[in-house]
Amino acid sequence: MIEFAWPWVLLSLPLPLLVRWLLPAADAGEGAALRVPVLDDFRLGESARVARPERRLWHLALALLAWALLVLAAARPQWLGEPIELPVSGRDLMLAVDLSGSMRETDFELAGRQVDRLTATKQVAGRFIQRRVGDRIGLILFGEQAYLQAPLTFDRETVRSLLDESAIGLAGAEATAIGDAIGLAVKRLQNVKESSRVLILLTDGVNNAGAVDPLKAAELAAQAGLKIYTIGIGADQALVRDLFGTRRVNPSRDLDEKTLKAIAERTGGRYFRARDTGELAQIYVLLDQLEPIEQEKQVFRPTRALFIWPLATALALGAVLLALPLLSPLPRTRAAHAR
Repeated sequence: MIEFAWPWVLLSLPLPLLVRWLLPAADAGEGAALRVPVLDDFRLGESARVARPERRLWHLALALLAWALLVLAAARPQWLGEPIELPVSGRDLMLAVDLSGSMRETDFELAGRQVDRLTATKQVAGRFIQRRVGDRIGLILFGEQAYLQAPLTFDRETVRSLLDESAIGLAGAEATAIGDAIGLAVKRLQNVKESSRVLILLTDGVNNAGAVDPLKAAELAAQAGLKIYTIGIGADQALVRDLFGTRRVNPSRDLDEKTLKAIAERTGGRYFRARDTGELAQIYVLLDQLEPIEQEKQVFRPTRALFIWPLATALALGAVLLALPLLSPLPRTRAAHAR
């Protein structure tokens, strides 16, 4: 459909008629007279004088049409397309990913080959991000310190790219600051609707760095209405070869499951354990089933400006009106009788 952005401009359409009606007519100089003793020289211009009223009528019609088109263009006509409902679910998710040195452990399998924990996390979490159409997603990376890598945004491709570009040691590789990561998430989500605050925290270690205790940070998160889902990543056992043969070890011996469970319980979330790639993928499938927060539907109607067409036509008519006097034939005169 077509609508006008400034429809009140159309009220100026009768302005030329009002000006003609309210202002006095110009003096035509009817009192002046010229006596011509010989009229033969003016007979050739008689037909032009007869056609002049008709020509003036055409000029007036073109001028009024040009004025109407200018007013129409000034009202800014635009074409409104069909309404498009934007896919907004109302969830705001912050991902916090551990980049400490223990994430180098190659106890995960991906496409038939052994990979480290961070590589598996990138693969599975990347697909999770890609599926979150309509959600705002942010990214926190933490090791010895916690950094906001991406604020909440609808641009899922950018968040996924930033996750893929992350590397172990980027935030410090010698320790893990889980409490600081939670505190940073609380700070970044404090202005978001309370019912839609969600943090998904993935780690394979224990909090041994940072200024904030994880449980204290969990209390602050609970007060702020932030729900935290914690994921403990790492296999329960792995085969290691040494000089004495092959032996089984627990590569996740440093994982503090007790603290992670307490964090989730205090904030109304849930703790998950990912021992391999399949379990990690299943966890993110379960996270996909989080109840969406109901928000007002956002509807977008594409618009296309149409003012250029009446404006261009009015300018063309104006050019024709200026050119008409130049194109009109001049009356021919005869030589003076004195010759």
